[in-house]
Amino acid sequence: MKVERDGDTVIVVATGAWTIRNSRQAEAAMAAVDLSASKLVFDLSGVVDIDTAGAWVIYRERGKAEFAGRSVKLRGADERVLFLLEEIELHIPGPDDWPRRPYWIVRFLTDMGEGTVRMGHDALALLSMLGVFGLRLTTAFTHYHRLRGNSILSNFDRACRGAVPIVMLMSFLVGLIIAQQAGFYLMSFGATLYVVDLSGILILREIGVLLAAILVAGRSGSAFTAEIGAMRMREEVDALHVLGLDPVEVLVVPRLMALMVAMPILAFLSDIAALFGAGLISWLYLGITPDIFMQRLNEAVTPMEFYIGVGKAPFMALIIGLVACNEGMKVGGSSESLGLHTTQAVVKAIFLVIVVDGLFAMFFAALGI
Repeated sequence: MKVERDGDTVIVVATGAWTIRNSRQAEAAMAAVDLSASKLVFDLSGVVDIDTAGAWVIYRERGKAEFAGRSVKLRGADERVLFLLEEIELHIPGPDDWPRRPYWIVRFLTDMGEGTVRMGHDALALLSMLGVFGLRLTTAFTHYHRLRGNSILSNFDRACRGAVPIVMLMSFLVGLIIAQQAGFYLMSFGATLYVVDLSGILILREIGVLLAAILVAGRSGSAFTAEIGAMRMREEVDALHVLGLDPVEVLVVPRLMALMVAMPILAFLSDIAALFGAGLISWLYLGITPDIFMQRLNEAVTPMEFYIGVGKAPFMALIIGLVACNEGMKVGGSSESLGLHTTQAVVKAIFLVIVVDGLFAMFFAALGI
């Protein structure tokens, strides 16, 4: 590149290749140009090759001079140079093109509205899947050859037998904590024996089934979402459509049936483990011997408490399975989508399980039982 001066006019003669490989030389050459003259001419007739990087250097220096109030002209520019300069001009945002950040109240209301719409769509999707599940279940019972027994047993084994150790361990520890905390405060009132009443009723009606449902949502629910989501990513669900099979009948119905059978069993085992933990801590910490604990438990707890707790288990299993399978069906083609929907399945399932447990509590309270 050469720089010529003709009175108050500076002529920048560009030669050679103005490409990304020579961008450093072009930057250094432009930095040495005296742009203080009132007129500036870029002679580009000697440019043999140019790309976007080189055109950007010319565009930027021309813009600096024009911004300073000097006259700038291009001379000898061929069609390639003019095209690149025009493209740069079109794709550089102006001061008014940047999006204005809305006020915080607008962002808050927008997020709330979008969240409400998403909740409505999720509710409709769950109701739709519930209806399809009921229809396919009815069809399977009227046509026994469509009932996939092997799939049901396989999912039951994974959802029930595989979850027994963690459910019983967590329930045992929670039973210890409930009895210890209740006894710590009841001792000051001289009502230590009422620890048995509190622990028995609370565990059988609420804690046992709720704890089992939360653990199943985190364990089996996430597994269902990941399995169906992986099948969506590998287009195996589309393959079922091509084969003329219903994905809900093949994938969803066996999992929901297995979970609805497994959940009452897990709730029962959770009750046993929690009561054992409560009895153990009552004996070691409060001095209530096992025979007194069992006698008081038999007096304070009726079979209805157990029936109420276990009776809620199939409904919670249905909610967990519906949410997990629905989120699995929404997985896209990326691993990020799989992780996102698996997380959402666990969070939504646990939230809905707690909500349903509260609704059951209000329902039984209204009935007086």
